[in-house]
Amino acid sequence: MNVSLKVLLVTPPFTQLNTPYPAMMYLKGFLNTKGVDSVQVDLSLEVILEIFSSRGLHELFQQVAAREIRLSGNARRIFALQEEYERTIDAVMAFLQGRNRTLAYSICESYFLPRASRFEQEEDTEWAFGVMGLEDKARYLSTLYLEDLSDFLQETVDEHFGFSRYAEYLGRSASSFDELNAELAKPLTFTDHYLIRLLAARMKVYRPEMVAITVPFPGNLYSALRCGEWIKVNYPEVTIAMGGGFANTELRSLTDVRFFRFTDYLLLDDGELPLLRLLEHVTGQIGDFGLVRTFCLRGGKVEFLNDESAGIIPQKEIGVPDYSGLLLDRYISVIEIVNPMHKLWSDGRWNKLTLAHGCYWGKCSFCDGSLDYIRRYEPNEVKTLVDRMEQVMAQTGEGGFHFVDEAAPPALLKELALEILRRRLMVVWWGNVRFERAYTLDLCRLLKASGCIAVSGGVEVASDRVLGLINKGVTLEQLTRSANHFTGTGIMVHAYLMYGFPTETTQETVDSLEVVRQLFELGYIHSGFWHRFAMTAHSPVGLCPERFGTRVTEPPFGGFARNDVAFEDLQGGDHDELGDGLSRSLYNYMRGVGFDLPLQKWFDCKIPATTIPPRFVAHMAEEQEPVEKLHSRRLCWLGGRVELGPESVKKGKYSIVLLLHTNNRELAIKMRGDWAHFIHESLMQVGVDAVNPYLLEDFSRNYEILFNDDFLPFWYSKEMQAIRDNGLLLL
Repeated sequence: MNVSLKVLLVTPPFTQLNTPYPAMMYLKGFLNTKGVDSVQVDLSLEVILEIFSSRGLHELFQQVAAREIRLSGNARRIFALQEEYERTIDAVMAFLQGRNRTLAYSICESYFLPRASRFEQEEDTEWAFGVMGLEDKARYLSTLYLEDLSDFLQETVDEHFGFSRYAEYLGRSASSFDELNAELAKPLTFTDHYLIRLLAARMKVYRPEMVAITVPFPGNLYSALRCGEWIKVNYPEVTIAMGGGFANTELRSLTDVRFFRFTDYLLLDDGELPLLRLLEHVTGQIGDFGLVRTFCLRGGKVEFLNDESAGIIPQKEIGVPDYSGLLLDRYISVIEIVNPMHKLWSDGRWNKLTLAHGCYWGKCSFCDGSLDYIRRYEPNEVKTLVDRMEQVMAQTGEGGFHFVDEAAPPALLKELALEILRRRLMVVWWGNVRFERAYTLDLCRLLKASGCIAVSGGVEVASDRVLGLINKGVTLEQLTRSANHFTGTGIMVHAYLMYGFPTETTQETVDSLEVVRQLFELGYIHSGFWHRFAMTAHSPVGLCPERFGTRVTEPPFGGFARNDVAFEDLQGGDHDELGDGLSRSLYNYMRGVGFDLPLQKWFDCKIPATTIPPRFVAHMAEEQEPVEKLHSRRLCWLGGRVELGPESVKKGKYSIVLLLHTNNRELAIKMRGDWAHFIHESLMQVGVDAVNPYLLEDFSRNYEILFNDDFLPFWYSKEMQAIRDNGLLLL
């Protein structure tokens, strides 16, 4: 491709603090394959670093003093301690970036950090972190310290501020552009000044001819538009394009021309092809007829241009995410909740990768199944994925991966894990899954061996009737067993929980909570979050609301954003009073307490008694598949070196000790000598490097030919069970 344009890729405030949002690394990696010169900047991070510094806090406190603002009691305390905040902030930020680690000793002492109202919520840190969990404890206390400052900033000079979002309410279901437009017409906010100062510096240094701005969430929209507005005024010759998750779900019906005072183009869905065509267009290589999934202003009207003959860019051609230009050592890891699973979203610098485009299931009735990011399923080849992992590790120096798929396909995860093990890669990873029957105990053991530390997935409404309406494709029993298999191998589990699905009764919600209580108490899940069901315009429920017993009540469309749809549930219970109780219960369950309390204790309103039996979840997890259903599965040995040990003859019976050398133990299994030779020879054929699959069916047949005996007693023997528990998998 012959494009000489220089492109600046911008992530506006605010996204995660601990790791870069992946959109721009993906696009930069793709542009590299086309020879396009591009640079990227994470203004989300850089604005935070500017504000939360000794200089930034000094400016903040000066502004508060100059405005003579009437302060709450909490804000007065923070203002009175301003010198302590200015003294400590740089050291605390360095600690949260992984530098200055010895500061943890001081942070954990009560005298060091200035403390305001957030510390009133302080957990029992000795219980949460133990005696030696010093760094995590310090990280948690530092997070409370930053949240105090965030509260102060929000109360005094910038009501829109939030650590991972900015002016989020302005972008949430904003059918009309009026409120957002009015806010943008106001003078720059405290945060805006830092944003524009940093943007101006980057524009001066990089001198781009195109700026592409990602808008992944409602909490990025305002800042993205501020960036676009400033560029249009100060660099009118520069082409501006916007896109991202917010646009893909919210702006598909855009008609308001005022939006294009802040950008020239709005691109939908995967950004690679629309951006490529736009580059060709602005360099005069194609006319506007060649644009793909692109909104623009023509003749004073908003038009959507889409060359449907353009096809798609295959996953194998999108390139390797490129992290160059990002301040990778400056991201800050925080701990908002003292829960080891929950902290993964905010603690640690994770490399982001996608295993497959779209969702391999794609049928859930609450999900945006009609949109490309869900509907079009295209898995990457395993070797390509692991090649990308190795290349990203070389770039970042980090071996931690977060796979950001809507739901990782279990078959692909199995092959990925085997390839990671074949290449002897030292990685840790986590991602989203569907809790389905494919996640057997042995598959989970394989995933754990390859570096999997956690999974998150939808439990949704823990009711088989409602799961059927959702078209989840799993039963409560399958869900329970797969969650048990993950946690049984040491993989942490986070559950996405839902209440208020159309026709769901109050009784079903209470019973769902009881199932969740039992899942937590048994240790099958470690953390979770209750979401109130939201009807979205692109989901099966939103497209056919009458099929789900609902009536749409939204006002006429205002020309800007449309995704969340107001509706009335004509058959279900009243869930307005249940949200606080559900959240309270989960808050306690995640901390390992409250399991013995009646469910009514969590609620201010009267709820019906649960109909779920006390051992309901435990009973579902007990059953196992008969061996006859397993014959087509392959054997895989992960247990390390196997040796034939001492031989002995006792009462005419010949026996051998089979020695298994695993990382944490040496296991000696005494067994029949002929069994030992057969097992030893078989295990040598089924390592992760084995070219030809060796199935349980083959193993069974070979046993019965060799010994002229029934296979099942051998398979269920204590000797074979010990071998299976120590590395022999059925996949």
